[in-house]
Amino acid sequence: MNPRLLGVAISLWLGACSSLVPRPDAGEVPSAEPLASWARVLEHFVDDQGRVNFAALTEQREDLDRYVAWVYDNGPATQPQQYPTPQHVLAYHLNAYNALAMFNVIEAGIPETNAGFNKVGFFFLRKLRVAGQEMSLYDYENELIRKLGDPRVHFALNCMSVSCPRLPREPFAAQTLEAQLDREARYFFSEPRNFSVDEAAHTVFLSEIMDFYPDDFLAKAPSLLAYANRYRAAPAPDSYQVRFRPYDWAINRQP
Repeated sequence: MNPRLLGVAISLWLGACSSLVPRPDAGEVPSAEPLASWARVLEHFVDDQGRVNFAALTEQREDLDRYVAWVYDNGPATQPQQYPTPQHVLAYHLNAYNALAMFNVIEAGIPETNAGFNKVGFFFLRKLRVAGQEMSLYDYENELIRKLGDPRVHFALNCMSVSCPRLPREPFAAQTLEAQLDREARYFFSEPRNFSVDEAAHTVFLSEIMDFYPDDFLAKAPSLLAYANRYRAAPAPDSYQVRFRPYDWAINRQP
């Protein structure tokens, strides 16, 4: 979510209108393999393009509710001994964010889009819990996940919109996180919607995600194009102009 959007609307709405989305009624959540529930959601309800079958998921949401209920109560803040490395912490937050965003779409009635003022409710006003701490999806991304310092999170976090990066059909795992993040970055910049070149105009068209969070990428590379080129089999010339494709906030549901 673009951290510069909707400043005026936020100031008018946040104080009076924010509300906590209740913890799913999932009963006792087994602590041994909580990620297995999330893995089943991704396997059964997400296709190879990262689109979600929200209609079927709404009818069979037990695994999603079970995992979200576990996230509401558990995490690095409450069981730090279970997250001994930065990779363990980051993998937890990537999985939790994506599951909470999917859960939020269902709880919001599966809207057609999160464009316009729908962003206010979805990203700011609807509070969720992460290991006991109430926060909006906006705060989760910008006040916690981004501060972990890895810009590749922007190719892994998914707010369930069409222009989001592909949602993988497997959870992120500490042991394979570096390879997974590199894989998702390479896939992201291989898609023409996120990186395309107009040779005649000497222009590169990038996903607007690059314009939402420039400081994150510029902390690792001298320019946005230089950062994107790291993950391209065929880099574009550094001298080319960069333009950004408008973001599509429609919910990324399967046809």
